[in-house]
Amino acid sequence: MSDTKESLLVSEVPKVAAALGSARSVIETEIAGLKDLSLALDARFVTAVELLGKVRGRVIVTGMGKSGHIARKTAATLASTGTPAQYIHPGEASHGDLGMITAEDALIALSNSGKTAELSDIVAYVKLKRIPFIAITCHADSVLSKAADVSLVVPDSPEACPLNLAPTTSTTVMLALGDAIAVTLLERRGFSSADFRLLHPGGHLGSRLIKAKDIMRSGSELPLVSTKTPMTETIIEMTAKQLGCVGVLSAEGQLVGVITDGDLRRHMEGDILAMTASEVMTANPKTIGEDALAAQVLAMMNENKITAFFVVALDQPLGIIHIHDVLRTGLS
Repeated sequence: MSDTKESLLVSEVPKVAAALGSARSVIETEIAGLKDLSLALDARFVTAVELLGKVRGRVIVTGMGKSGHIARKTAATLASTGTPAQYIHPGEASHGDLGMITAEDALIALSNSGKTAELSDIVAYVKLKRIPFIAITCHADSVLSKAADVSLVVPDSPEACPLNLAPTTSTTVMLALGDAIAVTLLERRGFSSADFRLLHPGGHLGSRLIKAKDIMRSGSELPLVSTKTPMTETIIEMTAKQLGCVGVLSAEGQLVGVITDGDLRRHMEGDILAMTASEVMTANPKTIGEDALAAQVLAMMNENKITAFFVVALDQPLGIIHIHDVLRTGLS
């Protein structure tokens, strides 16, 4: 390395250190704000959650500026976790969107100062209609806080901005409080992974929550023979269903074995066509239940080097899943 390059790298060291120091200071300041929030939570939070849990309509979330961005995210999180919610821009509310709010709804209004003028019309409307109203603000003595049925006052922690002006810690704390409300409501109503998948059918997250029963092949698509079925017929069944295997059933209809392409190869030296399915099958095959997640099925396939699993209940086959069925969900 030349002396010129070395001197340039040395000159960059203070800049790198300063940048990392600034970044860590921001994160540590916001962590401190979150810790303050956790300690500040009290019975008012419980009252707010109880109020929202009784709402028959939607939770309307509003805010202006940076608080508005947090309000949008809070509404989205509530909706995706089973609490019907909608963001309404306070400015648009003053020009007709108040009509979106019904007597069955509740309002959450976010404002760091609690003095945001743009919120005045929507607050006045919900007070007139006696719609439940929750405020999230840093100032307990603000107009917004005093107007609310429940005021969740977040700690007035220092902003991470060195000027203590740009909304940083305050918005992080409000975001966390919105998440806390959404998750507490989720737990309160017993929201399950199945409910979550219903609201998230697309994307990787949705695919990870798909169950075996959602993607299995069943009915006439199942490759099945009995223990006494001649191998001549068994091979025809395997070929027709094109899954590389066939399940072998006992007289009582229970899955007692499976025959794969590998089993066929292992018996090629004998007179395989003169055998029955029970003589060729691998007994006690690995199976899965219908409620197993697709991600679990894929993991088992990789672990056991198996490309298909029968889905069973009380040892009776309900369906079959091939690796291609799992990969079609988007898992890999």
